[in-house]
Amino acid sequence: MRTYVAVDLGATSGRVIAGRVEGGRLVTEETARFANVPVSVPGPGGRSTLHWDVLRLWAGVQDGLAAAARRFGPVTSVGIDGWAVDHGLLDVDGALLGNPVHYRDARTVGAPARLFEQISPERHHALTGVQVQPFNTVFQLVAAAGTAQLGAARRALLVPDLLACWLTGEHVAELTNASTTGLLDVTTRAWSAEVAGAASAVTGVDVGALLPRLVAPGSVVGTVRPEVGAALGVTGAPVVAVGSHDTASAVVAMPLGGRDAAWISSGTWSLVGLELDTPVLTAASRAANFTNELGVHGTVRFLRNVTGLWLLEQALATWAGQGRPQELEPLLGQAAAVPGLRCVVDVDDPVLAAPGDVPARVAELARSTGQPVPHEPAEVVRVLLDSLALAHARAVRQAAELAGRDVAVVHLVGGGSRNALLCRLTADATGLPVEAGPAEGTATGNLLVQAAAGGDVGDDLAAMRAVVRASTQVRRYDPSGDRAAWERAEETLRDRSSSPGPRGS
Repeated sequence: MRTYVAVDLGATSGRVIAGRVEGGRLVTEETARFANVPVSVPGPGGRSTLHWDVLRLWAGVQDGLAAAARRFGPVTSVGIDGWAVDHGLLDVDGALLGNPVHYRDARTVGAPARLFEQISPERHHALTGVQVQPFNTVFQLVAAAGTAQLGAARRALLVPDLLACWLTGEHVAELTNASTTGLLDVTTRAWSAEVAGAASAVTGVDVGALLPRLVAPGSVVGTVRPEVGAALGVTGAPVVAVGSHDTASAVVAMPLGGRDAAWISSGTWSLVGLELDTPVLTAASRAANFTNELGVHGTVRFLRNVTGLWLLEQALATWAGQGRPQELEPLLGQAAAVPGLRCVVDVDDPVLAAPGDVPARVAELARSTGQPVPHEPAEVVRVLLDSLALAHARAVRQAAELAGRDVAVVHLVGGGSRNALLCRLTADATGLPVEAGPAEGTATGNLLVQAAAGGDVGDDLAAMRAVVRASTQVRRYDPSGDRAAWERAEETLRDRSSSPGPRGS
C-alpha cells in the first residue's frame, strides 16, 4: 500500500502528515507538528527585520519525514505546501543568502508605488490578475533594491520550493504559488517578461534571471538526494509538485458539488472566493482588490484575502502575556453567549495588521467609532468573530457579482471549520448554508494530488473530491439569525470604512 507524505506549513505552525488511500477513503496520520515562530533581527540603522526561522522549519520537516518512514516503511512520494509570496534568495553556489523575510515586515511600505512608476497598476493587473498587497513577491524584491543580498542573488525560490530544493537539489517554481508573486502572466501561465522588466528597472538587477522554471501540480520535481535522505529513510523518494500554495491544496479538498458554491479557506488568513475556468481581469475586479490565482488542473482561484483567525491567535497571545491565559473552547462558548453585533470592526484595517495587542486595538477602534467598547475576553472574541463573518459575507457577495455567478452554498475548510461559532455566524452573515470540513483541508489536498500522481486516485478534481466526501464528516450550518441586523451592521461598517477617521491611522 502506497504511503504519501504531506508537508504542510502554516503561518504559525507546520505539520507532516502521512496518508494512504484505503477503500476509496483517505486515511491520515500526523507524524510531526512544530511551531513556526517569526524572529525579529536587528539590522543596519537600528531597524529590525522580521524573518521566518526557515532552519527550524527544515528541522521539523526532516523529523516528520523520518517518523513517517519509521511508521509506514518506504515513502511513495513527498509534497510540500505553504503560504505564498515569501522566498529565499540563493547565491551563485546555490546557498541561501539569509532567512526569508516575513510578509508582515514593514519594509514593503511604499514598494507598490515604486513599481507602478515603471508599469501602471492597470497594466500590472491585466497581466497578472493579482490583488495589490504590499507583501507580494514583486514588491518584496522592489523593497530589497540596493541591498547586498539582492545584488548577490542568482535565484529566488518561494518557501515550499526552497525546501523542495534542499530535498532534491532542483530549482523550480510550482505554478499555483508562482501565480501569487505578481510576476506571472495569469493568462499565458508563464513568467511575465514585462513585469520582470519593470521590477528590474527599479531594483537594478535582472529579476527575470532570478525566476526558476515553472512546474505544474502533479509533476515530479526530483528525488530525495542520498546525502539528505539516508538519515531519514526516504532516499530516492519522488518529491511531487502539489498545489504548493496552501490555498490551492485546500481548494482541492473542498467537496464542491457544482458551480454555485463559494469557498472559504479559514486559518491565519481567510481566503474567500470561487473556482473558475478563466480569470476575471475587469476594472471592477481590480477596484475591488480581488486576485486571480491559478489552481490545480487548470482552474483559477478568484478570491480576496481577508485577515482571519490570526487576530484571535494574537488576542490569545496577548492575554497569556498579561498573565491571564484563556482556554479557547470555553472562551468560544462564553463568546456565543455575548449579544452579537454590538460592535464590529474592519478586520482588514491596517491598525490590526501588525503583531501585538489586538484587544487594545479593537477597543480603540470601538471607542473612536462610538461603539460599545469590549473589555472582557469573551466580548473581544465576539467582536472579532462577528467582524470576520461580516468580512466573509462581503467577499462572497463581491466575488459572485464580479464573476457573474449565483452562490447557493459556502464550503469552509481549514482550522476555522472546527470553530462552530464562526461557522454559524458566517452562515448568518451570508444568509447561506455553510458546509464545514475537512479541518486539515490543505494537507488533504496535498495528499490527493500525490495520490493521483501515484495512480491511487483518478487524475481529475471530481475523483479527488469524491475521496474527500467519502473521508470527511461535513457539518452543515443553516442561517438562523436576524438578516436585517447583519445587513445594518454591514452598512454601518461600510459607512465607517469610507469616512475619515482612525482607519490606517
